[in-house]
Amino acid sequence: MKKILFVASATLIGFLATAQEPVPAAKGVTYGAGATAEAAIPTEEIADKASKAENGKFVGKTTGKVLSVCQEKGCWMKVERANGEPMMVKFKDYGFFMPKDLVGKEVVLDGEATVKETSVKQLKHYAEDAGKSKEEISKIKAPKKELIFVAKGVLVL
Repeated sequence: MKKILFVASATLIGFLATAQEPVPAAKGVTYGAGATAEAAIPTEEIADKASKAENGKFVGKTTGKVLSVCQEKGCWMKVERANGEPMMVKFKDYGFFMPKDLVGKEVVLDGEATVKETSVKQLKHYAEDAGKSKEEISKIKAPKKELIFVAKGVLVL
């Protein structure tokens, strides 16, 4: 009886611990807490709004085109900005992931953005996740100030 309970418990834990693949990207699909397009602003306005805010953060919704998604788990993505610098998007409390087929799609992000400095170590980690070559990764030598958006919800447009 103890063996049966042990095997059943181990099996249940195994199922619960297995990460689920996110739902494939399609118009109208939401991730995390979800989002709506209502009151969303273009990504190019966020940095200015964050710098003018008392706490240095933009809180709200933005829209943009997905440039890349972490190819390991979908744990981050980069969204296009008008100035050519992509905006890094992470997900609140690592609570949800994006499908890898989201590249090229327009999305609405609901959350908050701040300008932060990303370390060389973290930049190299992102480059590895994106499938960059060892040569490209070795060229990363300095930290970078980036607009980081922490999304609590995402909607595919």
